Amino acid sequence: MTRIQESRDCGNSPKNKFVQDAAIGLAIGALDTDMVAESIIWHGVNAKLIEGTVALKAKLDEQISPSAIVVEHAISHGRVGAASGVITFGNDNQKRFCHIFEFTSAKGNLIAEIKSYS
Repeated sequence: MTRIQESRDCGNSPKNKFVQDAAIGLAIGALDTDMVAESIIWHGVNAKLIEGTVALKAKLDEQISPSAIVVEHAISHGRVGAASGVITFGNDNQKRFCHIFEFTSAKGNLIAEIKSYS
């Protein structure tokens, strides 16, 4: 099971919490497809463009679950959110991550596009 340390940025912000939950879902390969638009576009790290919920789910199913995730920051403003932190794998190999989320509206409850960096 993956150990998760959440960001302190989410205290009173449901939208920041949504961003954090999306980043964790991407890291563990379990992003809830109810969080994304049917026409989702994901610009993954070292990967081709992923388009649509079916392709997103297939890509996430291929992922190896990390041993730990630390979300350092999860922030949002208007139609954009971002989360960054560190992922640790079973061999203690760590990598930093950053995901930029573009929402379908300023309400920020549905992701239209993700740009991931590592």
